[in-house]
Amino acid sequence: MAERYNLIVIGSGPAGRRAAIQAAKLGKSVLIIEKGRRVGGVSVHTGTIPSKTLRETVLNLSGWRERGFYGQNYKVKANISADDLKKRLLATLDHEVEVLEHQFCRNRVERVQGTARFLSRHKVEVLGANGEKTLYSFDNILICVGTKPFRPENIPFDGTHIIDSDEVLDLEILPKSIVVVGAGVIGVEYATIFSALDIRVSVIEPRDTVLDFVDRELIADFLYDLRDRGIQLRLGSKAEKIERRGSGCRTTLDDGRVLDSDMVLFAAGRLGATSELNLDACGLETDHRGRLSVDRHSFETAVPGIYAAGDVIGFPSLASTSMEQGRIACCHAFDVAIEDVPEHFPYGIYAVPEISMIGMTEEQIREQGIPYECGVARFRETSRGHILGINRGMMKMLFSLEDRRLLGVHIIGEGATELIHIGQAAMTLGGTVDYFVNSIFNYPTLAEAYKIAALDAWNRMHQETVADETVRTEQPEAETGDQMVA
Repeated sequence: MAERYNLIVIGSGPAGRRAAIQAAKLGKSVLIIEKGRRVGGVSVHTGTIPSKTLRETVLNLSGWRERGFYGQNYKVKANISADDLKKRLLATLDHEVEVLEHQFCRNRVERVQGTARFLSRHKVEVLGANGEKTLYSFDNILICVGTKPFRPENIPFDGTHIIDSDEVLDLEILPKSIVVVGAGVIGVEYATIFSALDIRVSVIEPRDTVLDFVDRELIADFLYDLRDRGIQLRLGSKAEKIERRGSGCRTTLDDGRVLDSDMVLFAAGRLGATSELNLDACGLETDHRGRLSVDRHSFETAVPGIYAAGDVIGFPSLASTSMEQGRIACCHAFDVAIEDVPEHFPYGIYAVPEISMIGMTEEQIREQGIPYECGVARFRETSRGHILGINRGMMKMLFSLEDRRLLGVHIIGEGATELIHIGQAAMTLGGTVDYFVNSIFNYPTLAEAYKIAALDAWNRMHQETVADETVRTEQPEAETGDQMVA
């Protein structure tokens, strides 16, 4: 007989762990099936936490943040090695795993290591590390297996010179030059991290634009910064062929150009890690990228009682939203009422510099025909920015002219992913331009940029009002005469 659980969770990443703990707190029996040797999933071991730890380590060891004062050649540590980068990484991962294991233990969430495979609508089989098979049955199940790098068959990956985004963390030697194929979030993040190490970077992207969901003004500022640092951007070009050449690599573009480098990082997309689940047995299908479709309010799939959350369901593929998706799926599975989730959530891109945003972009506002005004603050104009030696970075705020409410906040630069939460709170509570104008911020701080940008927008809105009043007062006799004649 298969042991039965109220909820089985496949995968212990952000969505899985939040759902499992939520179910346990509701008094339900919960089992997590984790393929890896340690809990945490892609987020802890190859994705969110490792890449952000790597970024912070690079910025500290390279002295990147101090170069505004001491020049572009300034370094805290000369000859940074791959081992230097791994030290903090391993310590951070160990801590994350320890915290997760403690949470599972404290909430009595059971765990088993192995590869899950559906046998039917209510049964799964787990293949253990030693080849043993165990059957489990369930009332509800949550699929949150995450994603894996897309690896085309024509790319000769070797784990050392031609690598995917998961293999970056296992580098033994840092390259002197690297070609990054793909200018999505992952490609851009790693390209800028390598650039901060003074490694020569080239980025190849078949589209003419990058990060299309980001406000275009921020992207223009971002691309200018990358080019100014010497990053070569090959937009509108496709990598036709990648091959080993001598001690390095050669990438041939579809327009005939050739890029030679020590290493190639292929970061052009990811696939849902669903190929081993035997989804046919439970009546589910995936799209061409291995992703599952769900109801975006409950995160239930087309099969009742089977849920999916996290990166495996596609955009926005954020750890923060994945956690909330897992919690909502769990509550729906056990008929627990929940409040409506806020419409807007922050998005963070941990490139160098950071990009973060919430709400509508200027392009979206224009498409919807909403009357609006924009305010901008440059970090270099703030006292805190000058103290930190920040030469670039900006905050852009968008307000409705009809009710003066905040429609969107877009930030590029130091601390963007932290600063965005002030805008998030204001938007959720219906904050207006007047709130920011009348508020007092700690001085000197980068958060003061909110007030500066709001004042910029307020001045523009006020100038328009003054202009309208001026027109009316300049023509009183004509208007009065017309009314008298009428």
